Amino acid sequence: MPSSAPTLLSKCTVFPDQKSTLGNLKLSVSDLPMLSCHYIQKGCLFTQPSIPSHTLIPLLKSALSRTLSRFPPLAGRLTTDSDGYVYLTCNDAGVDFLHANATGLYIRDLLSPLDVPESFKEFFAFDRKVSYSGHSSPIMAVQVTELADGVFIGCAVNHAVTDGTSFWNFFNTFAQVCRGASKQFLCNVPDFRRESVLISHAVLRLPEGGPQVTFDADAPLRERIFSFNREAIQRLKARANNRRWMENNNTAELMWKQSNDPKENGKVVTILGNLFKSAVNSKPQSVTETTELSSFQSVCALLWRAVTRARKFPASKTTTFRMAVNCRHRIEPKLEAYYFGNAIQSVPTYASAGDVVSRDLRWCAEQLNKNVKAHDDSMVRRFVDDWESNPRCFPLGNPDGASITMGSSPRFPMYDNNFGWGRPLAVRSGRANKFDGKISAFPGRDGSGTVDLEVVLAPETMAGLEADPEFMLYATRQS
Repeated sequence: MPSSAPTLLSKCTVFPDQKSTLGNLKLSVSDLPMLSCHYIQKGCLFTQPSIPSHTLIPLLKSALSRTLSRFPPLAGRLTTDSDGYVYLTCNDAGVDFLHANATGLYIRDLLSPLDVPESFKEFFAFDRKVSYSGHSSPIMAVQVTELADGVFIGCAVNHAVTDGTSFWNFFNTFAQVCRGASKQFLCNVPDFRRESVLISHAVLRLPEGGPQVTFDADAPLRERIFSFNREAIQRLKARANNRRWMENNNTAELMWKQSNDPKENGKVVTILGNLFKSAVNSKPQSVTETTELSSFQSVCALLWRAVTRARKFPASKTTTFRMAVNCRHRIEPKLEAYYFGNAIQSVPTYASAGDVVSRDLRWCAEQLNKNVKAHDDSMVRRFVDDWESNPRCFPLGNPDGASITMGSSPRFPMYDNNFGWGRPLAVRSGRANKFDGKISAFPGRDGSGTVDLEVVLAPETMAGLEADPEFMLYATRQS
């Protein structure tokens, strides 16, 4: 592959085109733990714009300036007062904008390799910057990298300021503004109010100089995108729910159906015969016949089983599957759907390696289902009480080697952005917050219910996953 290192052509600060009228926004109990995490790094790969570079870059800067006026916190800085409370000051200090050239790279160079190329890691600013740095550094940086036949727009955003919901609302608004959408057609107005149980009087005491990440950012890793098409997901969900899958069944759930929210309750190769026998012929254990397991829970259960097999643990080893859940609709009274900030909590599910690999797919999916369904208002408040009794940063990572951490969501509108020359070809991320067992779920580009998993594993575990017949029956390499 050609050299992946882009050449930096220019760097400047972009300011909002209107002065902010927001006061200081206090960081919440969902924001503060992220101060030890890297900045979020997400971006989109596009085909070559129809306009030349000398027109494209000023257009993007202008659109960013206007979008920042709708998202003033992104142009601010973090401040800590004398009592130790951390605030987001909307002081219009601006964001970094970088223009880079990587015209030795083609789209095919980036999308055809088996593993995700390291090239993508060079398309983001603030590499491995810790979110606490937002006290002295911009909250966000946008890097536009021109390729031989395309362009990549990457954003690095402070994780103590945004979660995935807030990030994609900003990114899609940025695209809308760039392509000339008028204000009345700009949807999803962010809500900056700080009036919920997530706003606490507890103080997070931090070491001098701020916290550091809690995992080894230099550990050897492999990263691949595994895609699950709609048919594979239908078959997997039917199996998890102990139903016969019909090839012409058109009533299967699409991935964005919120079946796991509290308000909503062929031929197989010989080597897989034993794996399927229990799922098809036996009764589920400790579950009711009416429990409906979602598509995403079925995919997660499949991954949990396969990764646990690949890690070759003794049966007694405790494994953990963590899922980030959106608390906006779980809190009473509910937060606005586009509340700006972090409104997520990490829900762990524990099971022995022996149970994960020997019980059927439904059992694994049911364990995830139980915990997600149980995460209601009272559970959110319990998590808040626990944090207030011991304020701390989130221990991101995999210290015992037996964890899987699922982040992002196939419900995020990652492909609903068009800067004026078409929808993205792919969504990719940088080096930020990656460790053995870190998984990110993306929607498929086709919008039909496909799900893509960005899987980061130790090299030997990835090799085991690639050789796992159950997993690879459903998963395909993204093309």
